[in-house]
Amino acid sequence: MLLHLLLLLCLTSSLIVQASVHEYRNERFMSKGNAFVFHGGSEGIYSSSPSDNFTSDSDSASFIRFEKIKFQRSEEVSNRSSLPIHAVVFEVEDRENIGGSAYGGQRAVCCTSDLAKLGVCSHGDVIYRPSAKDSGWPQVFGVSFAENELSVTLPTRSIQVTRTGMYNLYFIHCDSDLKDLVVEGKTIWKNPTGYLPGRMAPLMYFYGFMSLAFVLLGIFWFSQCARFWREVLPLQNCLTLVITLGMCEMALWYFDYAEFNETGIRPTVITIWAVTFGSIKRTSARIIILMVSMGYGVVRPTLGGFTSKVIMLGVTFFIASEILELMENVGAVSDLSGKARLFFVLPVAILDAFFIIWIFKSLSATFKKLQTRRLLVKLDIYRKFTNALAVAILVSLGWICYELYFKSKDVYNEHWQNAWIIPAFWQLLSFSLLIVICSLWAPSQNSTRYAFSGSSGDTSAEFEKDDYTLTLIKPSPVPSHEVKNLSETRLLQADEGEPEKDLEEDKRE
Repeated sequence: MLLHLLLLLCLTSSLIVQASVHEYRNERFMSKGNAFVFHGGSEGIYSSSPSDNFTSDSDSASFIRFEKIKFQRSEEVSNRSSLPIHAVVFEVEDRENIGGSAYGGQRAVCCTSDLAKLGVCSHGDVIYRPSAKDSGWPQVFGVSFAENELSVTLPTRSIQVTRTGMYNLYFIHCDSDLKDLVVEGKTIWKNPTGYLPGRMAPLMYFYGFMSLAFVLLGIFWFSQCARFWREVLPLQNCLTLVITLGMCEMALWYFDYAEFNETGIRPTVITIWAVTFGSIKRTSARIIILMVSMGYGVVRPTLGGFTSKVIMLGVTFFIASEILELMENVGAVSDLSGKARLFFVLPVAILDAFFIIWIFKSLSATFKKLQTRRLLVKLDIYRKFTNALAVAILVSLGWICYELYFKSKDVYNEHWQNAWIIPAFWQLLSFSLLIVICSLWAPSQNSTRYAFSGSSGDTSAEFEKDDYTLTLIKPSPVPSHEVKNLSETRLLQADEGEPEKDLEEDKRE
């Protein structure tokens, strides 16, 4: 159906973030069927109590207000009057009430000559039927051009919302002479608790909760670092960085949403900082997990030849993630089409998959080396770490399937009240994984048990040498007399002391 096509086009192309103050700057109408349409916005709005003395100045009122909406036409067609230009506001459940057809034919938004003959509507008007739940909806009103008028202004009007739902606004006209019509002005959409869109409102409280959670985690972690500062490992310093970034990110998101709720306009500077801190945190977390999987700080002092590759992957992921988050969070409605957004999502998804593959391949290699050298304490902590990662990956895959199902079944955003759960889940999952990692590598008096040591069975040089041997050179049988000589040589090296071995490690690195 035509209206379904319009809704699908506008709702699927809109971003997750929508401004409560929708501004129109010389926007043009699109030809759809027998009508010319401009989508003015769609938002979830919670109901407020009906009032006979309703005013848009009330703090607890829900409303949609039209301010300085002006239509302009070209001078070539200004010598005659026009058909009405309608503003149509309806709840998404009433979408079937917009448009009609004669004798079961093709559905149309504008009244056709056949329908006019049946007395259903007047020629040039928008076809609609009253809602079964509220006879006062949809709200349809408009304005027309008089002869020789180049512009006309829609009277300022506020519509009270007394029923919770996803509301849509379309400007529609049926006059082919107005195909070059443009609209400017703004509409203001408000919920009882503020200007934050309904499906985003719960996220403000969620980010407040997450800020408190990160503060509590930070208090525990920083107190442990201060208590055992002599035992702090480089890996634990990296975790300190991630916790600090997380606290800053959650606080910035909370203030971003609070400001949005107060003014109805997204504070661009705060949003950019929140997005940047979040991208740095996600990049740092992935790099740290990869470094741990490769044995950094536990079975090897450096990453050796892998350092540049890890840095390159991290920088690429940060750039892709930053661009995607900026596109999603900084802007207005319908800034990106569905295909354009997919263009930014795919690089992040591919890089994430590459991280996961590299992490588990590195863990497998690290496990083999730890088992060979019988480093049981480190093997135990790596086993717990691997189990936590595996659970997180499985839960992520399950949630992705649910998210795809949710979006496929909610084409018109009818379940907008639950939409906030999707981004909230990813924050909770990453925070839970961070807690697990922090509990495994928390600073303590025994932290050195997990640190790299220069013992004969725990050298970075041997680690990298074995890796390259396994991948680049097919090993050949070693004669028995060489095995004996090799064993004697290793015993002699062990008796000579550690300084010389450390120097040899540095050379091989």
